[in-house]
Amino acid sequence: MGRLARFENNRWVGDKRTQIVHDVDSCSDKAALDDLVEAEAFTCFGPDTLPEARNRGYRLCNRCAGVREAHAEAAAAAD
Repeated sequence: MGRLARFENNRWVGDKRTQIVHDVDSCSDKAALDDLVEAEAFTCFGPDTLPEARNRGYRLCNRCAGVREAHAEAAAAAD
């Protein structure tokens, strides 16, 4: 999925209903992102970082977390 039109410069998008933040670049739960757009219940963070989202009480989507861990392991193995 591409970036949300309204937030094309944002990687981290939060769901106001659940307080879950999604990594738009690597989220494997496309249905959750589609639902988020349809409900228009999303927000962005400034600065656009995971620590800022967590500072605001959001927790990382489990599917985004799994993708991020796999990427980190692959990068570590390549080194």
